[in-house]
Amino acid sequence: MTQSPLPDDLVASFQIEGWPVRGRITRLGAAIHEVLTRHDYPEPVANLLGEACALGALVGSSLKFEGRLIVQAQGDGPVSYVVCDYDTTGQFRGYCRFDPDRVAEVSQGFIRPGALTLLGDGLFIMTVDQGEDMERYQGITQIEGETLALCAEQYFAQSEQTPTRIRLAVGQVDTGEGPTWRAGGLMIQNIASDDARGSTEDVWTRAEALFQTTGEDELVDPTLPSETLLWRLFNEDGVRVFEPHPLKAFCRCSEGRIATVIESFSDEEKAEMVEDDGKIRVTCEYCSRVYAIDPDVAETHPHP
Repeated sequence: MTQSPLPDDLVASFQIEGWPVRGRITRLGAAIHEVLTRHDYPEPVANLLGEACALGALVGSSLKFEGRLIVQAQGDGPVSYVVCDYDTTGQFRGYCRFDPDRVAEVSQGFIRPGALTLLGDGLFIMTVDQGEDMERYQGITQIEGETLALCAEQYFAQSEQTPTRIRLAVGQVDTGEGPTWRAGGLMIQNIASDDARGSTEDVWTRAEALFQTTGEDELVDPTLPSETLLWRLFNEDGVRVFEPHPLKAFCRCSEGRIATVIESFSDEEKAEMVEDDGKIRVTCEYCSRVYAIDPDVAETHPHP
């Protein structure tokens, strides 16, 4: 068992000693707070986006190459689109498109609306992008259940035939300086049987039973180190936590990227976008940064 506590904004893999079960854990603090406060998201929408980001870290950090994992879901519900764009360097960004009135309407009850209620009839999609010279791989499944964890479990069952359990949690915690958003995620997967290992079904059943005892409050508790949480779950057999990977909120938008987009429009189209001060303003939907750009895009100027 690793002795030094893992900090926030990390993802780490772990192995239950002697078991054909592998797992990953992520804990998000300042990074997820930054993403969820860039827009005025209602609580259920922020929760959904937090789930997407925690899921992106869990799955994206397992990729064995440099690239990106895009976790997204879209439907005909109050939230039309949610996405987390995770880079294998540990940088991620996220965004939700939603109808405030429809979200308010489905939020009237005592239970916070989840994925199926918010997204409605739609699709859950995970896209692996290995770079410009490689073809993208995309897996698609129907939105099922009130958390993105259930959607992801269905994805792994259909696309990779890998028994997988995922728990995601998002919430606000007040540590004395006002409420801040936190998120956490836990994933375990069964390593397939082989001649040397024999059947892994019984061990997997036991691992699932222990996994089920994980509380959402534990995953967002800032006073509970990741190692302690894993030790609570799997202490009878021991658990080895590997080197954590740091996570950071980051957006790919830049003056150059925005200029390239503007250059793709005709002169007539650009003329229609010009505001009274002679600038074209473009807002990044991810981070809300506003760029004020000359119509000829010879120069770009970030607008505070």
